[in-house]
Amino acid sequence: MSSHLDYEINKELGECYLFMGELDKAESYYEKAAGSNGVHPDPYLGLATIAVQRGDLGRALSLYQKANDIVPTDKSLAGMGLINAQQGDHSSAFTFFTQALDVNPENMIALFGLVQAAHVLGRTADAIVPLGRYLDLNPTKSEVRYALGGCLSSCGRVEEAKKQLAHTLELDPDYAPATELLSQL
Repeated sequence: MSSHLDYEINKELGECYLFMGELDKAESYYEKAAGSNGVHPDPYLGLATIAVQRGDLGRALSLYQKANDIVPTDKSLAGMGLINAQQGDHSSAFTFFTQALDVNPENMIALFGLVQAAHVLGRTADAIVPLGRYLDLNPTKSEVRYALGGCLSSCGRVEEAKKQLAHTLELDPDYAPATELLSQL
């Protein structure tokens, strides 16, 4: 059997076992996939996910880095951002989330990670453009429009915030967080 076919089968089995929560089996197949063809980031992303679920953030970070060294993707960059945020390094997290959004402006993990890091760092204004870029692609996403409204209001741009929140409620009248924030403004 070709090493590429071995790689595909082992990667798919790793993904299936990870989805079912069988971490040991998933880890075994991801390691086989990484060993049969070390030029793809996917097995390392899977192994990083397993490390996160086991609480081994140091190993997860090195696996995300390994995946990123092979091919930088929004997933590896967002993963490194999440680990940095969990370890309290919000500045590095902000950088990784920004890089992930440059690759894929629709990566929700990176987007909301960026918003959180921006709040912690007092850089809320820096989250406005990525949120707007996401909404240009997905104008009906209530929680993103709500986040944009929150960022605008925390930057003193209250009228713009009110417009975003009103627009959220036009699209989704039952979205309670927007109703609540709008009433506070």
